Amino acid sequence: MDKITLARHIDHTLLKPDAVEAELVKLCEEAREHKFFSVCINPCNIEKAKALLEGTDTKICTVVGFPLGQMTTEAKSFETNEAVLLGAEEVDMVINVGKLKDKDYEYVLEDIRAVVLAAKGVLTKVIIETCLLTDEEKVKACELAKDAGADYVKTSTGFSKGGATKEDIALMRKTVGPEMGVKASGGIRTLEDAMGMIENGATRLGLSASVSIVNELEQ
Repeated sequence: MDKITLARHIDHTLLKPDAVEAELVKLCEEAREHKFFSVCINPCNIEKAKALLEGTDTKICTVVGFPLGQMTTEAKSFETNEAVLLGAEEVDMVINVGKLKDKDYEYVLEDIRAVVLAAKGVLTKVIIETCLLTDEEKVKACELAKDAGADYVKTSTGFSKGGATKEDIALMRKTVGPEMGVKASGGIRTLEDAMGMIENGATRLGLSASVSIVNELEQ
């Protein structure tokens, strides 16, 4: 895989709560230089990032219900609608993990569906937070995301006790089939990590170490 092909798998990510504007500017400059597929940022930074990336193919991705997923469905829906109005071109949402564990599948389904509908055709990714789930729960979460009409399932927020694993990616891909995207995020720090995720079925990677990873291809 060449550098550009790898870059087009990457959502270049800055979601930490103490990120300052200079870091956002740097993120967008790096995305412009390396042609990353998107920048993944908090909603308050959408308009600034959109201006910084004007004239590029890099998309604006944001997160809703982040990072815990414990907001009401109405709050997630409102947040999604506002993000799209501000210019978000992709939305990553967090499921309510507690409701999934309680087997309240109708709640989880409708929670996801509300975000999909609020996105009005904007691509949606569903973060299932794999590190908190059993394999059975991972499968069920993926099935619910698919039934709700989401475009992607995603492993992690990067703010819980673990990130993506190759095994989880393989399980998620097996569950959703070829129709949906699978995004690996959390703890991917090397080229070997990134390629392992792609080889097991990931079609997108959420990375903060994006630049060092793509530069490994030149070494």
